[in-house]
Amino acid sequence: MRDRVLAGALVVPFALGTAAAPSHPGHKELTFRDPDIVESSGLVAGVLGDGLVVTTNDSGDTGRVFTVDPATGGTVGVTHWSDDPTDVEALAPAGPGAVWVGDIGDNTASRESIEVARVPVGRGERTVAPTTYDLTYPKGAVNAETLLSDPTTGRLYVASKNVFGGVLYAAPARLDPDGTNRLRPLGAVLPIATDGAFLPDGEHVILRDYSRAVVYTFPGLEPVGDFRLPDQDQGEGLTITGDGDLLVSSEGQDEPVLRVPLPASVRRAVAPAPRSPSTDPSSAATGSAHPGDTTAGPASEETSPDPADRPVWPWFLTAWLAVGGLVLFARRVGGRRPRR
Repeated sequence: MRDRVLAGALVVPFALGTAAAPSHPGHKELTFRDPDIVESSGLVAGVLGDGLVVTTNDSGDTGRVFTVDPATGGTVGVTHWSDDPTDVEALAPAGPGAVWVGDIGDNTASRESIEVARVPVGRGERTVAPTTYDLTYPKGAVNAETLLSDPTTGRLYVASKNVFGGVLYAAPARLDPDGTNRLRPLGAVLPIATDGAFLPDGEHVILRDYSRAVVYTFPGLEPVGDFRLPDQDQGEGLTITGDGDLLVSSEGQDEPVLRVPLPASVRRAVAPAPRSPSTDPSSAATGSAHPGDTTAGPASEETSPDPADRPVWPWFLTAWLAVGGLVLFARRVGGRRPRR
C-alpha cells in the first residue's frame, strides 16, 4: 500500500494544480482532418507565406512533416525525410519554407545522442534527405520534447522534460554535421515541458506543459508570467502567430488547434519599455524619467485581474503540501505492524 501511495503522490500535484487553476479561454482555429495525423506533437506557423501550419506526429511514425491549410484542416503537403527516426517530438521554425525537426525524445534516458534536421515544407508531396546533426548533453542522456529556434540568430535550444524540473540547453551557434554538437545548460525552466517557442522580439520564450504556459525573459530565464491553457486531451504543440497569439495542439485524431491570446498581464510584461521623450534632454541623457516623476506605466492600471492572469504556482504549492501529507500518511501506514 505504501508503494502505491508514494507512486500516486508523483502525479497529485499536477492533477490538483490542473483542477484548481482557472483555464485561459481559447477558440478553435482549425481541426486536423488528416487520418494520418494522430499524435500532433510539434507545431509551427509563419514559415510559409500563405498562412499554412506545420505539424508532425509523435514517436511511432515514419519521419514525415505535414503542411495543413487552416481554412479546411486538410493536409496540402507532406515531406518525408526519414524512414526510421527514433522519437520525433518537436518542430521549430528554420526560416522561410523550412522547419527544424527534433528527433529528441528519450523516455528511458538511454540515447547517446539526439538529432535535429532542417526539413523543407510546403504544398505537395516530396521525399528529401536532409543533413542531420547530432546533439549531446553535458552529463548524459536527457528526455526532451521541446525545440526552439532564436528568431534573431537561428540558434537552437532544447528544453528537457523532467518531473522534478526542466533545463533549457543551448546548441552551438554553428552546428557541425560531421561531429558531436554539445549542448550547454542555460538555466531552469518548468518541468514536463512539451513544447515552446520564442516570442517575435527574441527577448522572451514561452514553454508549455500539458495544462499551462510560462513566459520567461531570454537569456536570463526570469519568469514574467504564467497561465492556464485551455483543456485538451493531451496538449503538446505550441507556436506563435504573426499577431502574437498562441496556437496550441493536442495528440489524438481529429483534434482541434486552439488560438489563445496572451493574457493582458503577459502582454504588458513583454511589451518594450517606453522610450523617453526626445524633447526632454535630461531624460534622453540619463535614459530614465525625472527623479520626481511618479507616473506609473501599464502596471498601475486599476483594473480587475482576469482569473486566467493569476499565477499558477500557488495552486501547485498547495498541491505539493498535500503530497507531503500523503507521504507522511504512507510512512505511518507502512511502519505499522499487524497485531498478533
